[in-house]
Amino acid sequence: MKLMDFINVKSDAEKECKKCGEKTLYTALVENNMICPVCGEYTRMNARERISSIADKKTFKELDKNVKGKNVISFPDYDDKLEKARKTSEENEAVVCGICEIDGLKSGIFVMDSYFMMGSMGTAVGEKITKLFEYATKKGLPVVGFTASGGARMQEGMFSLMQMAKVSGAVKRHSDKGLLYVTVLTDPTTGGVTASFAMEGDIIIAEPGALVGFAGARVIEQTTGQKLPKGFQRAEFLLEHGFIDMITERGNLRPTLVKVLKLHV
Repeated sequence: MKLMDFINVKSDAEKECKKCGEKTLYTALVENNMICPVCGEYTRMNARERISSIADKKTFKELDKNVKGKNVISFPDYDDKLEKARKTSEENEAVVCGICEIDGLKSGIFVMDSYFMMGSMGTAVGEKITKLFEYATKKGLPVVGFTASGGARMQEGMFSLMQMAKVSGAVKRHSDKGLLYVTVLTDPTTGGVTASFAMEGDIIIAEPGALVGFAGARVIEQTTGQKLPKGFQRAEFLLEHGFIDMITERGNLRPTLVKVLKLHV
C-alpha cells in the first residue's frame, strides 16, 4: 500500500534525510511511504500525511479542530511559541482527532504531530483526545491512535501532567464498554505520553526503529550508574522484552490495522 494512493501531493520541495543527509523530492518520498529511498530511514510524517495513508479517501471528519492551547500559567514567550508552531505545522495543536473509515470500517483516530512543538502534550492535546474517546464510547467505535511526542509540555506545568490521568480515564471508560483501542508508536514516543495513553492500547504496534521510552537514556544511565544495552528504548528492544505486540513496516501498516479491526467487528 503506497501513500501516493491516498495523498494529493502539492509540493515538489526537497527534504533532507536526517540519517544520510541526502535530499529527496517530496513526491519521491511520498511514493516510498515517506521512507528515504537512499538509506531506508523513516521520515517523520505530519498528521495529515498519516491520516491520508490510513483512512479511506474522503471519509475523515475532523473533531474539535478549533481547540487550542493557552498560556495557562503565564509562561514567558509561550504565546509566541504557540503562534510559531501553528504557522510552522499549519495545525492548531499537536494532535489531530476525528472519525474515518479504514477499509470501510468506521473508527475514531488521533494522530500526534511532531512538527507542532515536538508533539508535546498540553491541555488542548489532552482535551481533544479525551473528547475523541468519549465520542467513540458513545458511538461504539474503536479508536486508532498514532503517538509521536516529546512528552508533557513544560510550558503548561502541572496542567500538562494532569492530561495523563484525564486521557487514561477516558481510555478506561472506552475499554469498559468492550471497545478496541489500538496504538501505533512512532518516532519518538516519550515522556508522559509513553507513561499513559500510548501504552494503554489493547494492541500496541510500533514502527521499525521508533524511539519509545519515558526518561532519556542519558538520564537513566546517570541515575542508575549502569551502561544501557544496545538498542535500548528502540521498538525492537521493546518487542523482545514484551512491551509491545508487534513491529509493522509503514507499507504494511494499513493492511495490519484492517485485519485487527476486522477481528474485533
